Parts: sequence; structure tokens; C-alpha cells
Amino acid sequence: MLLRLLGGWALVALLAYSLWSPGDWVTQLLAWVLLTILADEFGGWFGYIGALLGGLPFFAPGGAAAQWTVIVPLVGGALLALLLVKHSGGAFVLPFAGVIFALPLLVLARYGTKLDPSLTLPANETFLRTALTAMLAGLAFSFVRQLAGVVWRYRARRRATRVAAGTVVPANPIPAAPAHEVITVTPAPEELPVDPATPPQPGRHS
Repeated sequence: MLLRLLGGWALVALLAYSLWSPGDWVTQLLAWVLLTILADEFGGWFGYIGALLGGLPFFAPGGAAAQWTVIVPLVGGALLALLLVKHSGGAFVLPFAGVIFALPLLVLARYGTKLDPSLTLPANETFLRTALTAMLAGLAFSFVRQLAGVVWRYRARRRATRVAAGTVVPANPIPAAPAHEVITVTPAPEELPVDPATPPQPGRHS
């Protein structure tokens, strides 16, 4: 938990420094989109803080670039929509989050000048490439991290199951020790010799 807080605040601080420091709008746009998505990996509210920090260049000492007045509402709205979709599910909703982010940018790139002739920034190739590259890099990192987490949890459950199966005591009753058999030997009865009857002698009378 502590590492998540430290990581989230570190990315938010880095984003704030990047947007506060003087620089061209391309670098600030790349940092805004990429660091916001990465900060969101440490907790949902870090992502929303990052999206809101998009207005920071207006208060910076050097002021914001002229393009930033178009970038903030356009990219900021797409970024908030991406975060909402991203928070609605796991790794497999990330492609939909990317579509939600890219769709308004691509639509305005094609039809923006028809709505407002001065709205030329969405059709700028550098603008589109920077915004979409930062979005794809952030979502790719999120996908790999979430997929690795799923694999790690699956292996942890398998290990726990194997350990639990190995410690289960079998329910079979323990057989009693066999009683010692006492063999009694009875001697056979002795046969006594029997004298044959003495036949009477002739001439003698009792």
C-alpha cells in the first residue's frame, strides 16, 4: 500500500513539474497523457488528479502555449472518458478505453474545420501522433501489468491448493495392532502298555 502511494505521488509530482516548467506544447502533451495513465495504475484518484493537472500551464510563470487552449478541453475530455472506461473492468476493457480516447480526436481531425475554420490543431499530424502514441504506451503498460498480476495470482492459488492438499490428514481409521497369538501346546496322552491277560494254567482250580 505504501509503495502504491509513493509511486502515485511521484508520478503526479513529475507530471506537475513537467507542466509547470516552460516547454513546447508537444512535450507537455506527451507528458500529460502518458504520466496520467501511468499514475492511474497506482490508484484511480491519481489518474483523475493527473487529468486535472492539465490546466496547470495556464498558471505557470511562462504561460501556456496558444495551442493549450484547444488541447485542454479536447484531450482532457478524452482522457477522463478513457479513465472511466478503464476503471469499469480489467485488462480486456483497455482496447475500448483506447477507442474512447482516440475517436473524438480523429473525428475532429476530419471534421473540425467544418465546425470551426480556426480549429486546425486536431488535424495537425504532430498533435495526433503525440496524443495517440502517449495513450498507446500508457495502455500497453497497463495491459502488461494487469496480465502479469492475473498470472501471478493464478500461480499463487495453485501453490496454495497444492500445499493444502499435502497437509490434509487421511480419514482412514488407524488399524489396531494385532494381538499376540499365544500358541498352547498340549502334550498328547501317553499310551500305557497293557499286559495281556494271563491264560489259566491247566490242572489248577481256583
